[in-house]
Amino acid sequence: MTSERFKDQTAIITGGADGLGLHIATRLVEEGARVWIVDRDQERGKAAAERIGCEFELLDVADEVSVNAAFEKLASDRGPVDVLVNNAGIAHVGNLETTTSEDLDRIYGVNVKGVYHCMRAAIDGMMEGGQGVILNMASIASPLGIQDRFAYSMSKGAVLTMTLSVARDYVEKGIRCNCICPGRVHTPFVDGFIKKNYPGEEEAVFDKLSKYQPIGRMGKPEEIAGLAVYLCSDEAAFITGSAYDIDGGCTLLR
Repeated sequence: MTSERFKDQTAIITGGADGLGLHIATRLVEEGARVWIVDRDQERGKAAAERIGCEFELLDVADEVSVNAAFEKLASDRGPVDVLVNNAGIAHVGNLETTTSEDLDRIYGVNVKGVYHCMRAAIDGMMEGGQGVILNMASIASPLGIQDRFAYSMSKGAVLTMTLSVARDYVEKGIRCNCICPGRVHTPFVDGFIKKNYPGEEEAVFDKLSKYQPIGRMGKPEEIAGLAVYLCSDEAAFITGSAYDIDGGCTLLR
């Protein structure tokens, strides 16, 4: 698919080296955006950028100083950011009893403060230009909580409420802010997670996780990317402060 929906627009995708971030970045490149993927995995990030025809910057979103420097570099090279997709995130398995303070800080540093750092670094330029789009990657864990995912659910709940707050505070500045709440999506991250945590049980666990969705399977990255790109486009100009469930029917079980 090719179009020019994002012609002359600059987009930053965090965690863009693979998975959902890479699929979203690919779609934005195909639709005319000047894309900059940022990731803390330099080897995979460079390879991904070369493959889809965009730029790459090594960045840990948990490091506020580095985030500010990266956004300032982009602004000097290409002007303010038009589209920011906060996709970078990490997972953790554990309930309240098994989650340590260190675990909580690690998840909070990336999944919450990472989103905060990037939004804060982009917002001044968006206000100066009188427009901008922020899309945050939340989760079905945001409104529901997920069993044995205490820290992760906490962090994604924060992503949802940060989204609503930013949407409310900047709606009159021409800035839209929404989030997507995916269910389980089949990415390399899922395969690696299963292999690490359930050695020897990969096939059975994959089947169980797939059937968790009432629709009977995990989502596909391109399905999430399609919704993401729509919400970032002018076709969604009337949408802000919204959280979109895309979860194979999981929210039917509330």
